[in-house]
Amino acid sequence: MKSGYKVLWTNNAIKELKTIIKYLEINWTRKELTAFSTKLDHTIEIISKSPEIFPASFEKKEVRKAVIDKNNNLYYRIKNNTIEILSVFSNVQNPKKKKI
Repeated sequence: MKSGYKVLWTNNAIKELKTIIKYLEINWTRKELTAFSTKLDHTIEIISKSPEIFPASFEKKEVRKAVIDKNNNLYYRIKNNTIEILSVFSNVQNPKKKKI
């Protein structure tokens, strides 16, 4: 098992994360925001060490979905020895909109 894959964020994923953080700052407590940040960091660490641990998408087999918490998902793909984060999706803000 390989570990320590390099993690790259797409512009889209960065944009989505910024939107989620703005939403959380308005609608959640500081404690909840900190918990989200910790869970996100932990999820990325797991992906970096074991990128195939999370299931592949039904629609796009090369894309994997990691559940950060009950409200947020992270979509990524493994490309060579790199993890490419494609999307950070908030189910709360857009429950019916499917990203990947």
